[in-house]
This record gives sequence, C-alpha cells and structure tokens, in this order.
Amino acid sequence: MKRELHPYRDKEYILSLLLDNKFITPEQKQDIEISLKVRESYDIDFVQYLASLKLFRADKKDRILEEGDILKLIALDQDWPFRRLDPLELDMDTVTNTIPASFAKRALVVPIKRGEEVVEVCCYDPLITDLFEDIERATKKKVRFYVCPKKDIERIISEFFGFKRSIAAAEDLLRGPSLDLGNLEQMVQLASTDSLYSDRYIQQAVDHLLQYALEQRASDIHIEPKREFSVVRFRIDGQLHQIHRIPRVVHEAICSRIKALSRLDIAEKRRPQDGRMKISWNNEEAEVRVSSVPVAFGEKLVLRLQSAQIIFKDLSELGFHELDLKKYESFLEKSYGIVLVTGPTGSGKSTTLYSTLRRLSNPTINIVTVEDPIEMVHEDFNQIAVQPSIGITFASILRNILRQDPDIIMIGEIRDIETARYAIQAALTGHLVFSTLHTNDAVSAITRLLDIGIEPYLISSTLIGVVAQRLVRRICPRCKEKVKVEKDRLTVLDCKVKTDKDYVILQKGRGCDFCRQTGFYGRIGIYEVLSIDETIRSMIYEGASEMSIKKIAKKLGMTTLRQDACRKLISGITSLDEVLRVTCSS
Repeated sequence: MKRELHPYRDKEYILSLLLDNKFITPEQKQDIEISLKVRESYDIDFVQYLASLKLFRADKKDRILEEGDILKLIALDQDWPFRRLDPLELDMDTVTNTIPASFAKRALVVPIKRGEEVVEVCCYDPLITDLFEDIERATKKKVRFYVCPKKDIERIISEFFGFKRSIAAAEDLLRGPSLDLGNLEQMVQLASTDSLYSDRYIQQAVDHLLQYALEQRASDIHIEPKREFSVVRFRIDGQLHQIHRIPRVVHEAICSRIKALSRLDIAEKRRPQDGRMKISWNNEEAEVRVSSVPVAFGEKLVLRLQSAQIIFKDLSELGFHELDLKKYESFLEKSYGIVLVTGPTGSGKSTTLYSTLRRLSNPTINIVTVEDPIEMVHEDFNQIAVQPSIGITFASILRNILRQDPDIIMIGEIRDIETARYAIQAALTGHLVFSTLHTNDAVSAITRLLDIGIEPYLISSTLIGVVAQRLVRRICPRCKEKVKVEKDRLTVLDCKVKTDKDYVILQKGRGCDFCRQTGFYGRIGIYEVLSIDETIRSMIYEGASEMSIKKIAKKLGMTTLRQDACRKLISGITSLDEVLRVTCSS
C-alpha cells in the first residue's frame, strides 16, 4: 500500500489502513471523507487531524482512536519500528545532552539511548530530509530510529529540556566561587548577589516537577539528598520510580522554594516540619502535604499529592464487596459509638474516612474533624489542624470540642491513651466518632486499644465496628488477558474455586504502553469489616484473646483481607502475584 504521497498526508492510504484493520467502520470512513471536502485543498497532517476528531474505535467501543493507534499501523505497513515513550524509563542526561534543544523541537526527535557505536532516537517523521545524517554528524554514532507519537515527543521535550534548562541555570547562579589554594594569584569570581534570576529558575523547576508528577498520576514526590547529587522519585500505583538526578547545589534551593510555598520555616533545617499547599493544574485543584525531615546528607522532602476526585468518592467505588459495604453502611446509621479504620500508611484510610464524611454530610449535621495535618480542606466540615508547637494536640482539642456541639467527630489518629479516652468519652455522650489506628487487621485494633490502656468494658460499650484495608493494583484494562494457574497455587491463599480441573483461569496484565509495561493501572481497596455484635462485645468485655475473637468473627461471617483479595483475584480485578505481595502476612 505504499504511495507517492507522504504517508502522514495520504488520506486514502490511512483510511484504508484503518478500515482494513477494523479500527473504523465504512460509515465512519464516509463521514470523515465528507468532513474533509472543505479542507481538500490543504496539505494537512492527516494523522493529527484524525486524532483530533476523537472517534471511537470500531473494534473497541470504549476506546478513542488515538494518534498512537494510527501511527502504529502506518509504521507496521512501512516497516518502521514503532515505540511509545515512557518518561520513567528515560535518562535526562541522554535526552538533553545528545542533541541541541532547538534541533529536537524543530525535528521532533528525542534521543533515548547512547551506546558506544549507536544512538537510539524516537522521531515523529523519519522521512525528514537529512534527519539521521545530521544526528550522526553531531554524535559521531550510527542512528537507530523508532517512530513515536508526536504528543509523546513534545511532552518529553517540554518536560525534560524545560526542567534541565531551569536546573542548569540555577546551578550556574548558585554554585559558589572556586578557589585553588595552590595558586596564590588565583582570581576568585564572586557569585552574583542578585537572586532574582536563580529564584525564577528554581520556581520554574519546581513548577515542572509538580506538573510532571500530576501528569504521571504520582501520589508522592520524594526529594532525597545524597552525597554528590539529589534524587527525585515518584510513587505511582504504590511503586517508587526514580525520575531525576539533580545537582547537589540546587537541592537546598528547591527545598526552600517548596517550604516557602507550604508555609514552613525556611531557616529551620534541623527539625522535622509539616506543611501544605494547594496547586491548580488543567482546571483541577490538588492538595499537597509537605513533610521535611533531616537525613544524613541534608533535608529530605516528601510531597503527598491528593485531588478531590481521588479522596472524595462514593463508597461503592472504593472496592467494598456488596456484603461488606452493607455491614459498613450499618455502622453509619448509628447515632453514637466509635468506628475505626486501620491499616499502614498509604493504605487508603483517608479516602475511606473522607468519602464516609461526605456521605454523611448534610446541613442538619455538624461534622468536626481533628487532623494532623488536614488531608483535604472541605467547606462542609469544620476542620481543626493539630499544632503541637502551640499546645494544640489531639487530646487538648478533644477536651474542648464537645462545647462546639458536634454530631460527628473524626479524629485523624488515636496515638495515646489521653486521645483514646477523650474519643471514648465523646462516644459515650452521644457522638459518632471516626478514627484510625495502625494495625495489621481489624481484630488487632481491639488489642491495640487494650495496649494503649483502655479498659475492656469501655471498648465493648463504645466500639461499633472496625475496617482494616489495603490497596492492590488493578490489572490494566487494555492488556488484560487470561492465564492458566495451577489450582494448588491458590491453596496457600485459602481461595475456594469451583472447578474439576487442576488449573484455574485467571487474569493478568500482559504489559502495554498504556500501563508502562507493568500490567497494572490504578488501585482498588481490599477490606476486612469487623462488626461488633453482642457475641464479640461480650468476648471483649471478658478479655478473650485476639485469636479467639478472630475465630468467632470469621464464623459469624467476617471476610478477611486475604479472602477479599481472592474475590478480586477470581473476578479478574487484580493478579495472583499482587494478592500474594499485599496479603503475604495477612
């Protein structure tokens, strides 16, 4: 199907490719041809034109026909190697130091790997005259090319060259004067006293970093000082990825910029600090929690990014099984008592609590939260931030909070006996109290309260229920495929599957460009819901062991974290390896 016209501008060629591969229907082809009549005289890039139409693919009704889909077909037909660019796999020095930025922007080309004899590049149009000859002359290496979507290349050029340019400019201005002590006539060039330029470059670098993190769906940004450089890492779908290595001299300036934005003391570098800021991007807002701690080589910052779309969800979207959701919703119907949500850091406790409070929120109810720090500001709640430096602690606030006439109280975390006692006092005086604990499972929350020093009779009389949770990664919807797994492998998980064969059909992500070859995209909660009925209540009162309570709870219908993970495994939501990773100690 090779034509005289450039493949990207040959409309009939591209439409025929799409039709032959069932990406579009004959009716769609006809509609596109009609829409082109007014533009027939223009020599347009037809790949970009089709991508701009945002048509639904004929073979996959839920997917938009994207530039990458069209380009991949053309590359296959033209015998061009095709590749998608994953920013997390690229080395910044390779991208930015191989060819000039001006040439990369003009030719839409990005270097991705430099070997001793070959340099690999991704380009949009491999037919540009003398493109590869120019690169070979500049690098003195042979060129191996891949065709890549234009939007991928433009994003990499903007992010990498923009961030690199800002960092390099700031480094030049911030690096102190060098002095050769062996040369008595050494001239010392004083550093510029005008900080406006360096401030501007640092501001641009931080803006690039935050925008990049949001684009990559990062939940956390780690900025870590090392001996000779600093490392920037993103946590995406629960996994950390190294993103950048930045010059050590720029580290302090970046930290100071972020601390200033989050209202932290810039001069204080010896003590841990916590702050927050709100950022706006693509008409959306995100809350950023900033934590600073001193480590061996300086200050380490961790920024947690949270958007309202993530932290405020309908309870049915969190991952509760239907029966567990009904059980949890029954807790919310109580007028007083304590509901605990447990799990390690990053297990989704805040999302569960905030989604619950939004569910309960209405003009007739006064909801008061006490948090350290406030995770997400919401105008329907009366939110109080803990500030130990001025004596505002969980316990001190709870001592006075009942005078504010609350109906529902959310305590960020029960950490000590004083906080626990005030929480129980609030529950005993007719308030519904929500809080969190760091425990491995639901029943362990009872043991934890006992360890803190709370009497069994107080726990049995106030505790309504406990929810333990974790997050597992979802299988990527675009590369999900069936796999055979030996039935014996499920035995360790106590997964009960009805089959007379020695294998089970499960789902697994093959890995694709959409999920960065990981096979996963996004996360979902797994839950263990313990309802404190009369039987469990009497066992707590009598001081029964944790194992005894757990055994009875399971008999009464409690589903463990591992069993709920197995449900999602059998349903094709997550994979066997992911279930084993998350619930290996459950």
